[in-house]
Amino acid sequence: MIDVSHPAAGDVPALQPLAYHQDVVRFLREHEPDVWRWAGSATAQEAHAEAVRADLLRQTYRLDDAAHPELHRAARSAAARLGLEVPVALYQATDGPMNAALYFLPGEAHIVFSGPLLERLQGAELEAVLGHELSHYRLWSADDGLYHAADRILGTTAADPRASAAQVQTARLYRLFTEAYADRGAVVACGALEPAVAALVKTQTGLASVSAASYLKQADEIVGKPGWTAAGSSHPEVFVRARALRLWREGDVQAEAWLSAALCGPLRLDGADLIAQQALGQLTRRVLQRMLAPAWMRSEATLAHARRFFADFEPAPAPDDTLAADIAAADACHDYVAALLLDLATVDRDMEDLPLAAALELGRAWGITTALDARVLRDLKLTKRQFNKLNQDAAKLVQKAEAAHA
Repeated sequence: MIDVSHPAAGDVPALQPLAYHQDVVRFLREHEPDVWRWAGSATAQEAHAEAVRADLLRQTYRLDDAAHPELHRAARSAAARLGLEVPVALYQATDGPMNAALYFLPGEAHIVFSGPLLERLQGAELEAVLGHELSHYRLWSADDGLYHAADRILGTTAADPRASAAQVQTARLYRLFTEAYADRGAVVACGALEPAVAALVKTQTGLASVSAASYLKQADEIVGKPGWTAAGSSHPEVFVRARALRLWREGDVQAEAWLSAALCGPLRLDGADLIAQQALGQLTRRVLQRMLAPAWMRSEATLAHARRFFADFEPAPAPDDTLAADIAAADACHDYVAALLLDLATVDRDMEDLPLAAALELGRAWGITTALDARVLRDLKLTKRQFNKLNQDAAKLVQKAEAAHA
């Protein structure tokens, strides 16, 4: 049964940046130091602030405290629960669908409502929306603005027509994880799961009345069907957000892993973001290290080939006990791993069939025989008879090589 009670605020989990935020910040600081310094410069920050103020003046109507005291009380309550001591200015946009957005300035939180949102949401649901937007401020002002700097770098890069697919994908995922963080802030701000989910559904559907409990069941039904995938470019789909919130609110230890899997999908070559590209690089290194772990596999040709991938390549100093499980889980990469094995197996012709036998044995151990067998038959143009003979003899060939070099 789904718990949608209103717990005390102290029962709500702590609000922290997600692992994806931290990974992206770490990547940008390490690989783009010049851009990172620019994003943190006073000149860049002031230019951004002036653009925000000008946009607010042109596009909105300011909702003053004197004319809208209840709305401002809700904003102060949400800010207090989020641990924020910052002036909050509220505005109504002149057009647009039902929504709310934060315009970020250091030391200033500007929230813009659009459409009939203020007519449809009251009480805890309104606090949830305010908390969601103020959570953007909380994240972007945390740790001296690291996460806001990353957001601006990614947004600027993705808007450039020269941006790579990986850069665009990273910007998209960073936005999705930021929305998931802000959803958690909505729960913190209103003190409960149900109004935060109801506010999400109302904002997306325009309905005046919804059942959070029913929608949470609907979200579980969606993800319970085989083959479901998440989408969304600037915001995750509502069912993903609702289920992720419930898992987090309940303290599920797999909450962040589920959210990451839902938003990022499986590790794959096509559509990889910058973080996934790093993971693919690490997987590649580990495969090469395992293939070249036996001394009899390390000829000049095979080592030279491995160093075409990584100039600093060295065989692994210790067994990699998790590699088989990691490869099995990355089923979208099985053909890629098979190609790596076949590359190493055929680079040194003087070694004859031994490297290919070793590759076939690893393919069996890693559960990629379908992908590897298809590549061997196609790329090496072996007959079925030749392949079956080699496949049957593979274990004996490897055992013989190991005995000779023991």
